[in-house]
Parts: sequence; structure tokens; C-alpha cells
Amino acid sequence: MLDATSVELTRECEAVQIPAGNAVTLPAGTPVDITQTLGGTYTVQARGGLFRIASKDADALGLEVTQTPSAEPGLNGPAASSDPVSEQSVWETLRTCYDPEIPVNLVDLGLIYDMHVELLPSGNSKVLVKMTLTAPGCGMGATIAGDAQQKLVCLPGVEDASVEIVWDPPWHASMISPAGRARLGLD
Repeated sequence: MLDATSVELTRECEAVQIPAGNAVTLPAGTPVDITQTLGGTYTVQARGGLFRIASKDADALGLEVTQTPSAEPGLNGPAASSDPVSEQSVWETLRTCYDPEIPVNLVDLGLIYDMHVELLPSGNSKVLVKMTLTAPGCGMGATIAGDAQQKLVCLPGVEDASVEIVWDPPWHASMISPAGRARLGLD
């Protein structure tokens, strides 16, 4: 059983309905239970289901808004470094990305199938990621991939990032890392 914190939204805020992936606006005064706070986003249970709220709207939950780097290339990415990004820092960044329904990062869930870094003529890097989802019908795919892409493009030395969702091979629970299995209580 997950511990949930009950709050009332202090203002109207944008959210993404889980698992459909539809953008919605939750009105001020809506009672919600915060069920997950991982990777800078919040999963809340409200009348009507589960919703993902971005870190920029943490104040609507009565929480402090944390500064997130701009996803605009040149503001926090390439301008900060003329060195190519390391593969280790890319993997570390991908470990900060979560499916809003599962308290395990994308890497430990076994959702990242391929990652490589290309050196660009500018001296900066392009990061290319192929990932899958736990279920082909998940409407959250674009949201999860977009979150990963935004975080990657903010790495110093990254000029561009691409996160592609693929379905081959199909994901299955045996792909979860030992750390992920322990977190989910599967061992």
C-alpha cells in the first residue's frame, strides 16, 4: 500500500490523465491524494482517476516549485559545455524519468532499449534513445518520452535529443533490473 498525502488544489492547474494521456485542467479546490513524487512530477488520485502534475505546478499542491532547467537548447545545454556529454550522465538522467504509475525509473524498468550519443559538428552532442512502454495501449507514452527528451536536452553539452518509442521486442517483467524488482517487491 502506498502512503498518500491528501491536499486540496490551491489553484487551477494543468494535468495529464493517466493512462489515457489526455491534457486536462483540474480546478482549484479539487481534493487530491498525492500518491507518487518521483522524477520531479507528481501522481495524484482525484475524483475521475489518476493524474500527472508537472513540477512547475507543485505550488497548486501546496509544495515548493523546484527550478527545472529550460528545455530550450542553448540555455542550459550546449552553452554550458563545449565537451560532448558522457554516456554515464545520459544514463543517470534517464534514471530520473518515471512512469507515473510505477515507482521505478525507466532504466530499472527495462524500458530503455538503446541509447547512444552522436558528436555533432558544433562539438556538442545529440542523444538518441529508443524506449518502450509496459503496455502498447498506454496513452502516457508521449508524456513519458517527452519528459525524458526534455531532461536530456538540458544536459551540458547536449544540443539535441530524440526519444523514440518502439515495440520490438515487446516488454515483459523479466526485463526489470534487480533494483527495480526489489523496489516493486517482486523478489
